[in-house]
Order: sequence, then C-alpha cells, then structure tokens
Amino acid sequence: MDIPRIFTISESAHRIHNPFTPENLASLGAALRLETGTRVLDLGSGSGEMLCTWARDYGVIGTGIDMSPLFTEHAKLRAEELGVADKVKFIHGDAAGYVADEKVGVAACVGATWIGGGVAGTIELLARSLRTGGIILIGEPYWRQVPPTEEVARGCLANSISDFLPLPELLASFGPLGYDVVEMVLANQDGWDRYEAAKWLTMRRWLEANSDDEFANEVRAQLTTEPVRYATYTREYLGWGVFALMQR
Repeated sequence: MDIPRIFTISESAHRIHNPFTPENLASLGAALRLETGTRVLDLGSGSGEMLCTWARDYGVIGTGIDMSPLFTEHAKLRAEELGVADKVKFIHGDAAGYVADEKVGVAACVGATWIGGGVAGTIELLARSLRTGGIILIGEPYWRQVPPTEEVARGCLANSISDFLPLPELLASFGPLGYDVVEMVLANQDGWDRYEAAKWLTMRRWLEANSDDEFANEVRAQLTTEPVRYATYTREYLGWGVFALMQR
C-alpha cells in the first residue's frame, strides 16, 4: 500500500504535505484551545508534523494513519526528534474506514477528503471516532477566484470547476450536514509557495541522483512544467484552509 510514486519523490523532503506553514499549524492548535491530554485522530497524517508539534506544544496524545510507508516512517522519526514518541503513534495503513478504538476530542482529515469520497463522507467517517462535544477538522481547497473555464480548472489539477466551491459556499455547505463552523485557518500564498516550490528542488536533486531510473522521464516532465503551471493557475485561483466543525 502506497501513494503514487511522484508524490513520494517530490514531497520526500516535506514535513507538511499541504500549503500550511509551521506557523499555520501553530495558529490552528492555539485557535482550537487544545488542552493537555486531548486525544487526536489524524487520518492521512503524512509526515506527522501536526500531531508531533501539537504533542510538543499543547500536550495532546494521538494517532495518525497514512498510506505512505515513507511518510509514516518520517512521522515516527519526527516524534522521536521532538521527544513525543510516547504521546503519538503512526500507523501505515488505509485511513478510509478507520475508526478509533477510543473516542477522541479532535478528529482530523487535513487535505485527504478523498478517503471518505468527499467532504460529506469524510465528516461522517470522522464523526464515528469523535466524543460528544468534540471537534472535526477538515482541510480542503476552495476557489479564491472561480476559474473562467474548465481548462483553467484543470490547470489547477481539478477535474472540473465543480470539484471545489468558493469560500463562502464551502462554509455554508457545512450547515446542511449538521455542523457549525467554529474556527478556520487559511493558507496564504507563502504557504502555497513553500508547498509547491519546495518540490522542484527535491525533484532536481532526485534526478541528479537517479538519472537511470525508469521513472526519471516522468519526474523530468513534472519539473519542466510545474513552475509555470503553478504560477499560472494554482497560485492565482486556488485557496486552501482547515475548518473546525462541531455538531449542532
């Protein structure tokens, strides 16, 4: 079980696999008013930066599940580095359908709502692990500007304009699902740059070390086109944020 290889290569040096900066993660933790001992479940936990830094800074305990063996190993090493390996654990596995053995105070899926077939399904999945009065965290893209054409949407790596909503409509969509929006932290363009541009140096270094690899042509193609694609489309049209929800 693993994610597509292009992501394993291009994001192998990332600690955060979305457009958030460390400051964004810290702001989110502070905004949630996390208390020592809060139990957190993170589905699609990547390299574990959210759980590890929140365990260090706020004293949370928790579990992360991710499909990437490489990122899961990075998460375990990060927990050891920050001295929180006794507070958090990371499991290599499929987060789709995962329900915690013990109810949690925060159930999160930050940037991987495909595991539940979309936002609504992922909220339903997370709710199965949540204690009464707990908080669900959903990380999701939204349109900063609605693309004028479907071609522009595809340039943002969406299948179509209908894949995402403008921010006001995204916020409004949580109500019919039975949830109040109680906090949000939004990525900015610096966060997008750090997420996207950091891939380019990683890919270039990988190509220098693996020129004979059968996958080198695909990595070379990505490196050649990604800077212009990102600056033309994603950076201008796509936003991203984490939204905190509580059941009504």
